[in-house]
Amino acid sequence: MGRESRYVLLCLLGALPGVACTQQPRWVFGPFEKPGIVNPILAPNRDATFRSPMNDTVVRWEEYATFNPAAVVKDGKVYVLYRAEDASGDRQIGHHTSRIGLAESADGLRFTRRAAPVLYPDRDAQAADEWPGGVEDPRVVESDDGTYVLTYTQWNRRIPRLAVATSRDLIHWTKRGPAFAAASGGKYRDFESKSGAIVARVEGDRIIATRVNGKYWMYFNVPAILIATSDDLVAWTPVEDDTGRPLSVLAPRPGYFDSWLVEAGPPAIITQRGIVLLYNAGNSGTYGDARFPPRVYTGGQVLYDRANPLKLIGRLDEPFIKPAEDYERTGQYPAGTTFVEGLVPFHGGWYLYYGTADSRVGVAVWDATR
Repeated sequence: MGRESRYVLLCLLGALPGVACTQQPRWVFGPFEKPGIVNPILAPNRDATFRSPMNDTVVRWEEYATFNPAAVVKDGKVYVLYRAEDASGDRQIGHHTSRIGLAESADGLRFTRRAAPVLYPDRDAQAADEWPGGVEDPRVVESDDGTYVLTYTQWNRRIPRLAVATSRDLIHWTKRGPAFAAASGGKYRDFESKSGAIVARVEGDRIIATRVNGKYWMYFNVPAILIATSDDLVAWTPVEDDTGRPLSVLAPRPGYFDSWLVEAGPPAIITQRGIVLLYNAGNSGTYGDARFPPRVYTGGQVLYDRANPLKLIGRLDEPFIKPAEDYERTGQYPAGTTFVEGLVPFHGGWYLYYGTADSRVGVAVWDATR
């Protein structure tokens, strides 16, 4: 049975809950299935403690929420870097302290966590940008030499800044600072930015940052998706339009599931048909798609020209993933989220890791061999 035939059959049988069941273009990733026996794969853990270097106190660093994961395959295992929140501050989104934890799995479904976070606000050169809100929403790729490059959000509860960190082992990270600090003479030092999805190729089970026309490229930001270039994967420069403003390469669409906002998801994958970017989509309650709740987060996909990352050549009109399970609609964000950030090739398929209701981590799997 071919891919398209199998997809239609699964839709007719109701086997794809939370997944849009319309005929998909051949460039689209999926269909993804959510294995109920393991989901959610990570949930808050009040027993894990960590001595915070910022105030020298012991905190339950993942007591309140665990969500919004990056993913990478290393030595035959899947590693997930996930955002964890403690219960400090008041009970509002963005008012806790976030750190990034690390979990590993031999099958991509059942994970064992490290006891302490691997990236966190510290008494270091990034303290002013990372305290008290912390470090959030990672995405990760490899470089050609095997270095892991992490994009994440620094949150000092005033300005969100997209930042970069690097590692050789996923455990010990060197913070490289805000991605746009040196761009255009400091023009973007205080520019609100987040969600960095670097363009990459697939080699086996590795996702490797790849130059296009001599540059590395990164889709980023919200409520529209912008694009930036780099020579070294650390210092980035936003691409500007003719007026000197950051160039938008994807905007919200009135009347669609992505009417409120669009936000870059996992690393963008170079395929034979183009560059596929999975993105997070927010629905407007006043001018959006009435089939979906106001401000619900679903997932979309777009295709860019593989020789020109600015050129949009395909876009889904329906979400490929959406909140349907209880764990995707209960927690900090009851409107529901399937917030995609981690995507890896593994065991002949693709494993998609996503945040649910700003509270837990879920997984969805596409068997690309069928």
